[in-house]
Amino acid sequence: MHLVADTYEHIKITAINILEYYDIKCVPISAFEIANKIGLSVIPYSAFGEKAELLMKLSEDGFINGKSIYYNDECKNYGRINQTIMHEIGHYILGHKSNGEEEESEANFFAKYTLAPPPLIHKMLDNPKIEDIAENFDISYTAARNALNYYQKWCCYGGIDFTPYEQKLLKLFNVA
Repeated sequence: MHLVADTYEHIKITAINILEYYDIKCVPISAFEIANKIGLSVIPYSAFGEKAELLMKLSEDGFINGKSIYYNDECKNYGRINQTIMHEIGHYILGHKSNGEEEESEANFFAKYTLAPPPLIHKMLDNPKIEDIAENFDISYTAARNALNYYQKWCCYGGIDFTPYEQKLLKLFNVA
């Protein structure tokens, strides 16, 4: 169990370091911008015309191959697309070589934490609701619900006693 906690602490620190290194300091956080700054190509399925159906069979939402992220742009919800791209950035940044359950969980956590970190939710929103998080962080309703659940757990387990990396995040976004 301790190994899992260490892994997720590492992911949080990595997410904040990415935001700092690439000078991301305002919400909503754009996965497109981060991918571009990292040097990853972001390619919509529609760029492949009729062959887009083949990509959909590989993944309904998106996937990464080398330094290219392919995503389903038929989804009209920007928040979901942004989440998908951040998830794939997570695979890249975390050095995943496979797509097992553990890697998927880590990439999901990376995306959730990077797009709507609990310290920012805490400092930016008074008594946050799902709708507030979705609107302010420009994420899907489902992602906002997950972010709110995580925020509530974060608050219960000492969240407002900010860690050094959380303090760095708050300074970066000028909400310390």
